[in-house]
Amino acid sequence: MPGDTFTVFHARRTFDLSSVPARFVVHVSADNRYRLYVNGVQVSSGPQRSDVMHWRYETLDLAPHLRAGRNVIAALVWNWGASRPVAQHSNRTGFLLQGNGQVEAALVNTGTGWKVLRDPAYSPIVITTATLGDYYAAAPGDSVDGSRYPWGWERADYSDDSWSDGASAIVGRVQLRAMAPGGYGEVSGWQLEARSIPSMEETEQRLARVRRTTGVETDGAFLRGAGDLVIPARTTAVLLLDQSHTTNAYPVLETSGGAGSMVRLTYAEALIDAKGQKGNRNEIEGRTVRGLRDVFLPDGGARRRFTTLYWRSFRYIQMDVTTADAPLRVHDLHGIFTAYPFAERGRFASDLPWLAEMWGMNWNGARIGAFETYMDTPYWEQLQYVGDTRVQGLISLYVAGDDRLLRQAIEHFDFSRIPEGLTASRYPSALTQIIPPFSLIYVAMVHDYFMHRDDPAFVRARLAGVRGILDWFGRHVDATGMLGPMPYWNYVDWTKPWDRGVPPGADDGHSTTISLLYAYALQRAAELEEGVGMRGAAADYRARAEAMRAAVRARAWDSARGLFRDAPDISAYSQQTNVLAVLANAVSSAEQRDLMERVLADTTLTQASYYFSFYVLEALRKAGLSDRYIEQLAPWQAMLKLGLTSAPENPEPTRSDTHAWAAHPNYGLLATVLGVRPSSPGFRTVRIAPALGPLLRAEGRVPHPSGDIDVRLVREGKRGLRAEITLPRGLSGVFEWQGQRRPLREGRQIIRFE
Repeated sequence: MPGDTFTVFHARRTFDLSSVPARFVVHVSADNRYRLYVNGVQVSSGPQRSDVMHWRYETLDLAPHLRAGRNVIAALVWNWGASRPVAQHSNRTGFLLQGNGQVEAALVNTGTGWKVLRDPAYSPIVITTATLGDYYAAAPGDSVDGSRYPWGWERADYSDDSWSDGASAIVGRVQLRAMAPGGYGEVSGWQLEARSIPSMEETEQRLARVRRTTGVETDGAFLRGAGDLVIPARTTAVLLLDQSHTTNAYPVLETSGGAGSMVRLTYAEALIDAKGQKGNRNEIEGRTVRGLRDVFLPDGGARRRFTTLYWRSFRYIQMDVTTADAPLRVHDLHGIFTAYPFAERGRFASDLPWLAEMWGMNWNGARIGAFETYMDTPYWEQLQYVGDTRVQGLISLYVAGDDRLLRQAIEHFDFSRIPEGLTASRYPSALTQIIPPFSLIYVAMVHDYFMHRDDPAFVRARLAGVRGILDWFGRHVDATGMLGPMPYWNYVDWTKPWDRGVPPGADDGHSTTISLLYAYALQRAAELEEGVGMRGAAADYRARAEAMRAAVRARAWDSARGLFRDAPDISAYSQQTNVLAVLANAVSSAEQRDLMERVLADTTLTQASYYFSFYVLEALRKAGLSDRYIEQLAPWQAMLKLGLTSAPENPEPTRSDTHAWAAHPNYGLLATVLGVRPSSPGFRTVRIAPALGPLLRAEGRVPHPSGDIDVRLVREGKRGLRAEITLPRGLSGVFEWQGQRRPLREGRQIIRFE
């Protein structure tokens, strides 16, 4: 079957056991996706998203789900075909289950003994950019015809006598093995590696309420699973359902009767008015739904449970129902929430209440922006981009204390490198996209990991990629000492004066912005090289960074305005360029404060987006202006007033209501306001330098590889401070306040400053 053909199939293997074994270990994978059931209970879903050279498999102990007598292992496997998400690297159809030992292998290995059915009930509902009015790259909707679905197929008592023999019907079956080429070095097919991240969370989640109805009345009991919604025969009904916040979930619809009826679910992050504007996300008057949709066609049977192949992202669901000659009874409609299983270990509290609301909004966005990879937006694209991921990785480290998804992301971008040396902008991806500035951000991401985790072997393994990136940029430095013309998409930030987010000079040469970003990456690469003992390489990178800074100062500095131009000989100035000048040390430490004051005060500058404000706020801290951090969060306070429950991609009008690159203040509250940062590679020591600004008190927790760092701060008078600090075993460091320094040791300690 061609790889671009949409197909869904079911596979079953029945076997008998005289008794339940203590262990029954199997390995399983599929392409594109699968769900695995044992005796009717789902036990796994995957595979972990990656590329063909690093295709993932799960290892499962099925013993807890087995019983004496007849058992069945059943798999739902699908290939989206031509409608696959851009993040789906492969486009073939295959399923593999292999026992870990001889007993398991004899009973359940895919091939002889398996039965397979291609399911005609499913068809894709293709969603396009034109359909939604903006770039869409995620999965299609599902149409599921209940009259053609093999109800009960996953249970042991189901009869599969009419199904095809699995030995000939399973397409693309491969043998499970570690990634290794053939005897003569040939590599083909799926190169399998063990799963490296935990299984995704799946938790029942109830919709909050019915916001409006036409054609039917309801008290909403069906949303609680506490009563039925009955739609009479020959009726058209529309119900608007509100989750109350943005979320990711598999919708679950349970019905009875209603032969010939149709239920359509349409998902949206927000409603839109007649002009296509979202406005306050809590308001529904005069607003409609536009978005991804699924269609379920009940067959009239008793207690049918419909769901989708893949999860949906939404706040609102519009439920459109039409019935034929029989009434439809809806017993239940709820979601199964899903996301990477981050736990909220970190916390922040203060005497400014809206900061707690912002924290909740940002953490919700960070959670639903992470699945088997980080995602720029769970609704629109579900792609892991370098620029977004650096921010998301820092939030993960500081709030969850979990580095596994970040490690995978760093590996993914390393895998994505093209022969020229650059990383792809996003990965895994079926469509290669190159954004050279994102490769520089990747270098900074590796440096973030280097500073926060004591893992020199992992960092050392990334250095070949880092060197390749910096060598690519080195080859593009021309006689001016700045970066000359560069190919691909030189995106830096979404901001209105820049076409496609590209700063002046990026394409045709001599972009101050990207030249400074290159110097910024060189500085961090020097620390990486020095950290693994490569002092010569570190010295070379520092020399290259200084040469770039000198060229920028000579050609792009406007002494009259006290600012760097976006490119030499043009009168264009931006926050982006000038904060990079601070971060890359293109001005001395003594000059950085004045430059940042001008950056904040001069409203004629091209302004940074929510995303790039991460770098503005990092430069603010570097320039000694951390006490102004809280005042820079006014845009996030405005988000709350709009009813947003996750930070959006851009200011209004915004495509995406969930873009975790704008959730970075949760990192900043801990790393800048509480001031907790590593002071040596691997977070072996800590520096706590709080910047309370208008706050009278603040407290929080930062996860550390050795435990938790707890900080409680209370102002005493105009300049005084009482600090209660608890460090985990083995961690030491320094506390700084108003130019004073005190040593920190493991355990609890109280420090006072007059």
